[in-house]
Amino acid sequence: MSMKIAQIPPFFAALQAANPAPRSELEYSSPFELLCAVLLSAQATDVGVNKATRKLFPAAHTPQAMLALGQEGLIGYIKSIGLYRSKAKHLIETCRLLIERHGGEVPRTRAELEALPGVGRKTANVVLNVAFGEPTIAVDTHIFRVGNRTGLAPGKTPLDVERKLEKRVPPAYRLHAHHWLILLGRYVCTARTPRCGQCSVSGWCDYKPKTPAA
Repeated sequence: MSMKIAQIPPFFAALQAANPAPRSELEYSSPFELLCAVLLSAQATDVGVNKATRKLFPAAHTPQAMLALGQEGLIGYIKSIGLYRSKAKHLIETCRLLIERHGGEVPRTRAELEALPGVGRKTANVVLNVAFGEPTIAVDTHIFRVGNRTGLAPGKTPLDVERKLEKRVPPAYRLHAHHWLILLGRYVCTARTPRCGQCSVSGWCDYKPKTPAA
């Protein structure tokens, strides 16, 4: 069941009121560091990624410096993160391509980003949104759950949910929609026991039955 169109603006207005300027929980100081952090965050927590990058980024904050570390050198910094060997391989190759194709800069189009090893649509959307202010929405497991559970953007695949969100999220809220929805899913609309009693948007949500405050 889909959320009624009239419910969508107040749904996002409530999220905005609770958190007017949402930010990524990944720590970074440049588009390149953000790209690295997002690539490393697949099947890992932001907390775990931040713990590793606090040591990695001072040592290698450019593609050139990262490439100089080499794959084994990079592994020494990220081995606490899941799938670290494949991520190290992808990240080193990504750095090589950034230097060869883009002058060491992070490209600003989805197609160019997705051409980098280990960078899929979700990662590209995060970089476009967070680093470059594009109104993209990266659908991870949290946003997929929120989109379906609330009725905001039901879909069978992440791409289905993304396309529906692009149509249904009002333009005024699109820039920050990704952050609002991911934080809602991460901390309130959780997988096993959603905290409906603590939810600022429960009045517009289609999820039944509502669960008590937790």
